[in-house]
Amino acid sequence: METQTVRETTAMERAQTERSRLALILPGLLLGMLLAALDQTIVGTAMPRVIAELQGLEHYAWVFTAYMLTSTVTVPLYGKLSDLYGRRTFFLFGMIVFLIGSALSGMAQSMTQLIFFRALQGIGGGALFPIAIAIVGDLFPPAERGKWQGLFAAVFGFSAIIGPSLGGWITDNWGWRWVFYVNMPVGALALLTTGLTMPKLASGRQHRIDYLGAALLVSGVTPLLLAFSWAGTEYPWSSPPIIGLFGASALFLVLFVAAELRAPEPILDLRLFGNRIFTPTLLAAFLIAIGMFGTILYLPLFVQAVLGRTATNSGAVLTPMMLGFVFSSIVGGQILSRTGRYKILAIGTVAVAVIGMFLLSRMDVTTTSTTVVRNMIILGLGIGTTMSLFTIIVQNAFPAQRLGEVTSALTFFRSIGGTVGAAILGTVMTNRFQHELTTRIPDTIRASIPAQQLDAIKNPQVFMSPEAMQQMQQQAAAFGPRGQEMLQLLLTAVRQSLASAIDTVFFVGMLILIGAFLLTFFIPEIPLRRRSPGGAPLAH
Repeated sequence: METQTVRETTAMERAQTERSRLALILPGLLLGMLLAALDQTIVGTAMPRVIAELQGLEHYAWVFTAYMLTSTVTVPLYGKLSDLYGRRTFFLFGMIVFLIGSALSGMAQSMTQLIFFRALQGIGGGALFPIAIAIVGDLFPPAERGKWQGLFAAVFGFSAIIGPSLGGWITDNWGWRWVFYVNMPVGALALLTTGLTMPKLASGRQHRIDYLGAALLVSGVTPLLLAFSWAGTEYPWSSPPIIGLFGASALFLVLFVAAELRAPEPILDLRLFGNRIFTPTLLAAFLIAIGMFGTILYLPLFVQAVLGRTATNSGAVLTPMMLGFVFSSIVGGQILSRTGRYKILAIGTVAVAVIGMFLLSRMDVTTTSTTVVRNMIILGLGIGTTMSLFTIIVQNAFPAQRLGEVTSALTFFRSIGGTVGAAILGTVMTNRFQHELTTRIPDTIRASIPAQQLDAIKNPQVFMSPEAMQQMQQQAAAFGPRGQEMLQLLLTAVRQSLASAIDTVFFVGMLILIGAFLLTFFIPEIPLRRRSPGGAPLAH
């Protein structure tokens, strides 16, 4: 009886959402997602100026890590709470906290303050992605969601294209603090439109919040993310800090599982994994995230350090891939809405991504720019559709009352996949590069250049820095004409070693995507709903 009442109430609220209202709601949601997506790409270009003013180079990584931690661990909490108490409240709360964190980050007087305010910003940012996608699920039936969620997924690609250039322009013309302040007017507009037009869409009954589960989840995921963020960079994988973090994570996650199995309304219901659609879809999305983030990390390094191409920033290198991503997101969503068939679309697009990654793994120092662009576009075309497609697949498998929970779970595991991928593929690249470089450096160079200077080039990022390259030219000049010859031999060895190492990363990424491809065959296909669970047509 209670369930029927909830359904009738939800159906009535949806029926009252007119097209003119949706025209205001959707831009507000898109603006909210764009804010959070841009923040992940726009800040990086401002960091050299930030460090120059605030000092604290040793804390550089924490500016990003703090945001990543808080935005990731809060995703499942927001998803569950928005199911219980309504999307509107938590979307607006996340937006307000994000804007407060942005304003405070712009006013930071030290790196410590900036890191703390970025963590606060992440607490708000964790609400924006999953709740916005869940709201689309509230407003449209699964058969209509493709064309809208494809547009939302395209926001990620669009932000990756314009973010780095926009961040550089703002930093050069207005100063680095405006990288954060620029969020304020856009956020205010998003708050105004969503606050005035968005329906509450809550169940209207009393609930019990799983405080213990929430605390254990945060306690388990935080050391896990830190371990993967630091392993292979800050500390060796086998070092006591990394082992300790993994151990603490395992302990708290075991306690979390035990608590969730007994909780009346768990934060992350483990019974979701018993659903024959949810589990393979989640695992496939997790594996695709590993491959995608690995590509985003190492494609710029290949283009700039191996091929010697110049770019205003590393983000500009990824423009062809992101254009393919945006095109695929929009077109794939339209195809899904028109055909209602998601399994063949999932199999086909992941297959294209596998082909794109295979082509990337075949590149070397002689590869042309045209070939690189072609390969990136193919990979983008494959990955783009999966972002919205997998979301619709899991949403279609569950009732409307659980949209927030399943959507946030998918977002959560994608975020974890990105972190895991960066750590694992980073280790693969580093180990392969150092092994190749050891075997390729000529003995004449080893005998002429001090070991300390040779160790400096084991960090391939050096070759993307004009300042570092200029310093190497000056050091080579000290050896006279022979110095330039040795430098060219050394640079050739480095480029060949780096090409081999990054090709290995792409090959491993291809194997991971093959795993995702095989999983798509295990996703059952059920008809996409064209009406709400309560029986009333949804707005479309």
